[in-house]
Amino acid sequence: MQLNLLAEAAEGTPTLDWGSILNAVVQWMTTTGIRLVISIIILIISFKIINAVTKRIYRRIHEKHMDETLARVGSQTLRVLLKIVVLACIVGYIGIETASISAVIASIGVGISLAVQGTLSNFAGGVIIIVMRPFKIGDYITSNGESGTVEDIKLFYTHIVTPDNKAVVIPNGQLANNVIVNASAKDSRRVEIITSVAYGSDIARVKDVLKAVCAENELVYTDPAPFVELSNMGNSSIDFTTRVWCNNSDYWTVYFALLTRISSAMDENGIEIPFEQLDVHLKKLPEPEPVANCSVAIDGSSGETPVKIIVNTDDENKDKTDAKDD
Repeated sequence: MQLNLLAEAAEGTPTLDWGSILNAVVQWMTTTGIRLVISIIILIISFKIINAVTKRIYRRIHEKHMDETLARVGSQTLRVLLKIVVLACIVGYIGIETASISAVIASIGVGISLAVQGTLSNFAGGVIIIVMRPFKIGDYITSNGESGTVEDIKLFYTHIVTPDNKAVVIPNGQLANNVIVNASAKDSRRVEIITSVAYGSDIARVKDVLKAVCAENELVYTDPAPFVELSNMGNSSIDFTTRVWCNNSDYWTVYFALLTRISSAMDENGIEIPFEQLDVHLKKLPEPEPVANCSVAIDGSSGETPVKIIVNTDDENKDKTDAKDD
């Protein structure tokens, strides 16, 4: 009886149809599998072609001496867009429904946009910088307390290098919404130097010496002519302001050269460059009159507090007792 039951149970247990499984695998490999392999090959080849084409475009633009910022950002943007188009075509070729994927991507995009609002503002700032072009690669800028030469401009961040070779990454959103000082925007710049001399110096002679120093430097413009005038009368010195114009690239060369030459020219002409001084006047005060030595003793009692004052002088000693109510 038990054997019959076991036989019936074994007959009712489902078994794997390996033939059906093998047919399904073969069918998938001959249809979707082949498409998947072809898609991977196309993807790899397409990405390599896109990278090569965009690099070639960048080199062509660079050879024509066009704007470096537009060349880099344009090639990077074109590369990303072409890769997105290739991915969309491959997804459709494999047989995945693009409508459902678009809906999922849209819903995910809403959530991501809420989470990365700062990043989206950086993207918008990058677009504004690229379109408005307040600066370009190679310019020396100051913004958000950071100064340096622009090394690269991307859609989300701008990379600058400080004079001491530090790499600084600034979000484009902050750059687009803050003041930007571009020291490289113009071809010429003005150098200003303050020179302090001692009181009593010949003002006309000092001005002649400063003008002669400016005339000696070949990098200084003659038009507009150098400006030298007395600008301040300080506590320890009189100050002269010297302003000259030069090429933007020669700014620091002219600045340091003028400082060095002015110092030596003052020494050669006997003009004193003072240091900060402070005059202190001492006044002798009259000696104070002698004051009597006093001592106070307080004795506690009910109702009133007697105060005993003892005054000692050189002539006599007196005791006085006074009673005062609280």
